[in-house]
Amino acid sequence: MNRLISRLALALLACTAGMASSLQAAPRVVEVDRIIAVVNNEVITALQLRESLDQAVRRLERQGTELPPREVLERQMLERLILERAQLQLARESAIRVDETMLERAIARIAENNGMTVDGLRDTLTRDGIPWSRFRDEIRTELLLTRLREREVDSRIVVTEAEVDNFIATNPDAFSGREYRLAHILLRAPEGASPEQIDALIARANDVMRRLGGGEDFAAVAASVSDAPDAMNGGELGWRSRDRLPAIFAEAVDALRPGQVAPVMRSAAGLHVLKLLDVRGGDAGADSVEQTRVSHILIRTSEVLSDAEAESRLNGLRERVIHGKADFAELAKAHSADLSAAKGGELGWVYPGDTVPEFERAMDALAPGQVSEPVRSPFGWHLIKVHERRVQDVSEERKRAMARAALRQRKSEDAFEDWVRQLRDSTYVEYRLDQE
Repeated sequence: MNRLISRLALALLACTAGMASSLQAAPRVVEVDRIIAVVNNEVITALQLRESLDQAVRRLERQGTELPPREVLERQMLERLILERAQLQLARESAIRVDETMLERAIARIAENNGMTVDGLRDTLTRDGIPWSRFRDEIRTELLLTRLREREVDSRIVVTEAEVDNFIATNPDAFSGREYRLAHILLRAPEGASPEQIDALIARANDVMRRLGGGEDFAAVAASVSDAPDAMNGGELGWRSRDRLPAIFAEAVDALRPGQVAPVMRSAAGLHVLKLLDVRGGDAGADSVEQTRVSHILIRTSEVLSDAEAESRLNGLRERVIHGKADFAELAKAHSADLSAAKGGELGWVYPGDTVPEFERAMDALAPGQVSEPVRSPFGWHLIKVHERRVQDVSEERKRAMARAALRQRKSEDAFEDWVRQLRDSTYVEYRLDQE
């Protein structure tokens, strides 16, 4: 690490020397980048922090959020960058990669979801002052972090039948169709926190509640104090159905009306402050749920067939389908490695939670008649085609499957928070923010 720091220092000295000579010719001030934190064997620079902070400030301003003092936001953003850097280091050590094809597909989906072309998305970002190269790097980072979470957390979640029984018994309206828009503040407790550390955390939580009770904007307080990844978005969690909420949140929302803040809650991750922003839906019966009729083509990887080759093969099949040169069902019969191949890839009507998360996310993003880009799951690579959707009564068996999926997500949220805390506590960090 010392050699890395020395090389960076020499580079900065060379840059400084070059500026000194240019200043003699034309007096002007040029800012020199500097190291503000060391994370294991890597550095975070002042320029990286400023660029990330400027983007977060623009986002908060667009939301109409009252901005905390810049130095407060600066320290919040630095903590976020430190945690992100630690996760990216672990992803590299675990040989997790995001290649160009995967990145281009993700960007194309973002553009499509916003009703524009990739070129249109690029123009919009440029007008907003966001360089295209930076946007690509951010999307690559998000993909890496998602794959890391799937590997380190989601793949280890186990749900028992007894837990399913208890969930159904205690959440009779879990699938009522009602959704909640929430924001939250997390004050993370360190691993093995001492009584003194817990007392300090409680004091912070009491101060947060005092500020909120005094009329301060929740989003601004979240941006200034929350340890959650969504802090710089004002703590917004977005719209979630009750079964997709962490258990302590699901219990709390029953006692809240829109605009209200729940009393401080404690979990293994730390202390939480929750605000209910809005509620919608709930007209559908508790025994109804949306189903999707779907088909897929599966290509499994092996020692002789790499991920890149499987993905390329599916891209070729997709091109034939969308240009009308081949029928999806016929290609499934000829190429799919799944038992559904004999039926043209038909999986029939599936409920939420029937498929693995990667498959379900891609399926839910498709409109009827659309064919997905290649999608990677633990089983291999898929092309997915959605035929139609319907609302169907839920049998007892289906309720159990949906309860199992909801429990898996809840456990994933809790396990992820615990995993993040352990990773942060085990990461070597040297702060230099206050050094000139």
